[in-house]
Amino acid sequence: MQFMSETDNRATLAELGARVRAWRARRGMTRKALAADSGLSERFLADVETGKGNVSINSLEAAARALNISILELLQDAPRPALARAQGLLARLDDAQLDQAYALLGSTFGMADAQGREQRVALIGLRGAGKTTLGAHLAAQRGVPFVELDREIEREAGTSMNEILLLHGQAGYRRYERRALLRIAEDHPQGVVMTTGGSIVSERETFDLLQSRFWCVWLKASPEEHMSRVVAQGDMRPFAATRGEGGEPAQGAMAAALDDIRRILASREVLYARADAVVDTAARTARQSLKDLERAVPGVAQPKETT
Repeated sequence: MQFMSETDNRATLAELGARVRAWRARRGMTRKALAADSGLSERFLADVETGKGNVSINSLEAAARALNISILELLQDAPRPALARAQGLLARLDDAQLDQAYALLGSTFGMADAQGREQRVALIGLRGAGKTTLGAHLAAQRGVPFVELDREIEREAGTSMNEILLLHGQAGYRRYERRALLRIAEDHPQGVVMTTGGSIVSERETFDLLQSRFWCVWLKASPEEHMSRVVAQGDMRPFAATRGEGGEPAQGAMAAALDDIRRILASREVLYARADAVVDTAARTARQSLKDLERAVPGVAQPKETT
């Protein structure tokens, strides 16, 4: 039997730590949240993510469960063979052909509900992209309701977001999220504008469901703009764990929070790019971005006549 050298072992631990860190970033979870959901200590997770700590199968299973993935998804290097073959074919197509292939697969295998999809607009992206502001204006202009998915999830569960995560973890939260998505699509056949949480794209099943029933638009911005906008709104969550005296952000907190935003955005960028349209709000006023958003969605829905 050939044993791994110390160098190989360090490389394996570093790769495993990078995967845990990437999945956590994709989920938008802090290390503290992952520790709470998995039952592992923050110190242990920090060692794992930096490749310094040996990790058991049980610990990996606990971390994977908290991330709402299987341990195989955490460990495997390649997708299923059949999926790899399909990806090989799709890689040869240009963007227009990929759109055609997506529509064909959806209609052939029942993965799409095209009826009314173009009238139901979902805005995706990180906090600070302008989803709520632009979404409310777009809904008013189209004469359709405006809903926030987070509030609809709370309605579905009958409790707050924090309580959902505390009582049911990520897996339970995602179940309520899918139920809310289905209900919103069914309740609004004539159209709706909806904002979503930034991490929705990281759940393949949920994102597929979203795309099958909503016209998705990625509101894109630079990490610096995401940061400045949430701070301007009085949202101090990026600094929650790094406060100094008097409740102000501790020294270095802004730089650390900005690094977190960069990592999250980088880990999700390829997922956000699957949207039907992209609206870059960088260096644009709200009015300019709204005009861009109007052009990015299908024809304006007409308000229903009342009798």
